[in-house]
Amino acid sequence: MARRSAHAAEGGSGATPARRAAFEVLRRTFEGGAWADRAFRSAAERHRLEGRDRAFAQRLAYGAVQRRGTADHFIECLAGRPTSKLDPPALAALRLGFYELLFERPGAEHAAVSEAVEVAKGRGRRRRAAAGLVNAVLRRAARERDPLLAGLDDSTPDGAAVAHSVPPWLARRLWEELGAASARSMLRAVNEPAERALRVNTLRAGPEELLARLAGAGEALRLAAAPDPLLAPPEAVVATGPWGEPLRDAVAAGELVPQSRASQAVVAVLDPRPGERVLDLCAGPGIKATAIAARTGDEGEVSAVEANPARASELSELAERLGARAIAVEVADAAEADLGEGYDRVLVDPPCTDLGALAARPDARWRKRAGDAERLAGLQRRILSRAGRALRPGGTLVYSTCTISRAENERVVAAALEGEAGLAADDLGAGHPGLASTHDPRFLQTRPDRDATTGFFIARLHRGGS
Repeated sequence: MARRSAHAAEGGSGATPARRAAFEVLRRTFEGGAWADRAFRSAAERHRLEGRDRAFAQRLAYGAVQRRGTADHFIECLAGRPTSKLDPPALAALRLGFYELLFERPGAEHAAVSEAVEVAKGRGRRRRAAAGLVNAVLRRAARERDPLLAGLDDSTPDGAAVAHSVPPWLARRLWEELGAASARSMLRAVNEPAERALRVNTLRAGPEELLARLAGAGEALRLAAAPDPLLAPPEAVVATGPWGEPLRDAVAAGELVPQSRASQAVVAVLDPRPGERVLDLCAGPGIKATAIAARTGDEGEVSAVEANPARASELSELAERLGARAIAVEVADAAEADLGEGYDRVLVDPPCTDLGALAARPDARWRKRAGDAERLAGLQRRILSRAGRALRPGGTLVYSTCTISRAENERVVAAALEGEAGLAADDLGAGHPGLASTHDPRFLQTRPDRDATTGFFIARLHRGGS
């Protein structure tokens, strides 16, 4: 990995620091397997990027990672060879250049081409030849930009995969799950910037006073708004401009927590009360666990179970920073551990394919595989079954995922209802018809395109008795 990082840093010295950083992110993500967000933080620090330069570099890096599929299609058309036959530095420079030419800065063709050529340059004859190829391909792309974009056709799943830059299996899956029109709408949304929602931590501050203080400090924030109040809880705020120092300070102080409105809705549906015993399974890094503690006024007991020690450590640190003392963290596998019994509320938020969060995770679409949903569904069923047995008579269980997949959502819940005596589903769709799942209206399914937030599935079950 160290050798790859050194190679990634060889981008031509004539390029701007922002573009060199974006180039490094592309190489580390697609050659070294790094997570794009972590690679970006490292590159931004190395190039000492701040303010607008950092924001521009992030747009370039994340956008070029997201749009790899579309860029590779055009690269193969104009270069006349498969991307697998191109040298990695040239391919990374081409992906960066295509993103900037086609999607980021129309009208700035000269800068996009010349800077991509600069990052492709390096020591040796081979790198000089690669820079020549980048120059030739991108100059042609600049001349043919409009007909290239006009030739994209998303009327079929395979065409949509190219037009919206996703793996073909994913476009086909969304066609099956949502239908053609909604699938196209969803695919357009995954390339748009994700809404930057936050939750006011009511253990530290009140929403109105914090919003007023940050607005007075120049932060562009507003209270969340949505047709369904479930997606506009009073503690939800949305950043409408760049994050300034006062907002970052509020996050560091535990007054604000980045959390999508749909994720906040999961805890609202769970509806934990002061003094109750709550079990949160697969709880790391603690965003929902701390929201549960805040909703109960930190009065009660929140048992947060997380199998990954690093995520469990993040959870403990977050709980301490937010003043959520009711949380007790246990490092354990929710599918195997003895969870106990008698809980008033149980939240099951298991590992999933994350197909509802693609806009917020630029490289996620390239890490998923067609069989992931079916593989994860088995694990999800085991966790949900054990969770059901931990629930007291009269208790409430919420099952949620941040994905759009019947295999992981409706079918997992159906198996639990069939296999666990005494469990029954609440009809959430009756109270929230605009969010109801099209496959089973008792459950909810938020969508990035329709609701401007993460795509979450939410089911609420209860155990009979008292």
